This record gives sequence, C-alpha cells and structure tokens, in this order.
Amino acid sequence: MAAICVFCASSRTLDQRWLDLATETGAEIARRGHTLVSGGGCVGMMGAVADGARAAGGRTLGVIPQALVDLEVADLASDELLVTDSMASRKTLMIDKSDAFLTLPGGLGTLDELFEVWTTATLALHAKPMVLVDTDRFYRPLLDWLHGLAGQTFLKPAGLDLLTVVDSVPAALTTLESHLT
Repeated sequence: MAAICVFCASSRTLDQRWLDLATETGAEIARRGHTLVSGGGCVGMMGAVADGARAAGGRTLGVIPQALVDLEVADLASDELLVTDSMASRKTLMIDKSDAFLTLPGGLGTLDELFEVWTTATLALHAKPMVLVDTDRFYRPLLDWLHGLAGQTFLKPAGLDLLTVVDSVPAALTTLESHLT
C-alpha cells in the first residue's frame, strides 16, 4: 500500500472538531492499509492524526527537525521517527518518503508544506498526487485567491489542476488511491 503524507495544524488550541477530523483521517488511512507519514509531532491535529492511525492498527512514520524534538513535541510513539537538522530538510524527506499528499486545515506551517509539495510538482520534480480537504470551506478564500492569480497569468491553470480539492476525508483517500493504481 501507499505512504500517505498528511499536512495539518499542530496548534494546541484548536476546536475539538478539527482534532476529530484529524483522528478520523489517521484511522481511515490505516483502515485502507496505508502508512501515515506526518511531521512527527505529538500535538494538535498532527498528534491526533498519528494517534488515529495507530488506534486503527496503522503504521506511522514521523519526520521532525531536532529543534522540535528539543521542545518535547516529538511523536515518540511513531513506528519510525526520523530526525532532521532543519525544517527544510524535513519537508524534503517527507516528500521523498511519501507516495501521496493529503492536506487538512492548518496555518502557516501547513501552507508552507502544501506549497512546497505543490511547487515541486509544478516543476515536475515529482508526480505524486495531492489532495486538499476543504472541510466547511476552510480553504475557499485561499482557493479563490489562487484562481484569481491564474486569471492574471501569475499561475498557470495546469498548476492549479495538479491539486484536487474535495470536501471529505473519504473522498480525499479515494481520489489519492485512484491516482496510485
């Protein structure tokens, strides 16, 4: 099966509904027989997605920079925890270790990871599928802005087409699986 990387928030102050979404995402990845690749943290949605995967019998691979290990936010329960020297090398290793990418709601770190994987796909540095879960239209303002960029020719429409947008986790995984077979 596939190694599916999930990008999501690591904030400790999120509404429970976002933590529940992350837990269900991890569980669904595991139920479908995939390995979860995460940012290696044990807090916020990142911790919840890993806990959900393990609770459903799934394998987890965390990738975390040493600076975050030093802050004691590492997911020490990961089946495999890879420690990098920087945030940049973390993203590179996450891309290398993953077959597909699923983005849940998040903030700047989540957007940084999404845009890194999306940009490298537009440059044909990888051809791995990417799905954005737009639960409750969380990402709608960003998507509208990006479509405006394409309308002004700052972004090629083909670049937009590399990211599939869905509104649920089951739809996200079904979409990723259809591109992986």
